[in-house]
Amino acid sequence: MRATTALLALAVLAVTGGARAGETTIPDALIAPGEKVVLTLHAEGAQVYECKTDKDGKLAWTFREPIATLMEDGKTVGRHYAGPNWEHQDGSAVTGRVVGTAIGATENDIAWLKLNAVAHRGNGILANITTVQRLNTKGGALEGACDAAGTFRSVGYAADYVFLRKD
Repeated sequence: MRATTALLALAVLAVTGGARAGETTIPDALIAPGEKVVLTLHAEGAQVYECKTDKDGKLAWTFREPIATLMEDGKTVGRHYAGPNWEHQDGSAVTGRVVGTAIGATENDIAWLKLNAVAHRGNGILANITTVQRLNTKGGALEGACDAAGTFRSVGYAADYVFLRKD
């Protein structure tokens, strides 16, 4: 029985990525000096890609938008979608703009990001966020050629989003 429990624990660690954002070594490009963590949420969802003709006339997959559920302690507390936007169940939301990137752990994992807040809505927990970090990504990267412009493909991903604010 102990062997089964140990194997189950290892499987859970493999799927969830093991370390949480608080235990993660943050790459230099993503550090937010002078800011403190307000909230860390886990996301499960998909990265959506569209097949488009590039400037050379070739078909290529282009990132379109994220679609994810934001969770805290296993409970849904918000959503993440195009913008990029993060919306909390308390009615607050933040929109970000990418200012830093770091490669994911494997070629199948989308990049880790640092985003500056460029817009806010509501008065809740996300109202005063100045920086969002996307860490511990699993999946989300799309491989392979696309055959027809206008087609879409979704690739499952997970990540931790760390919301920070200036002291």
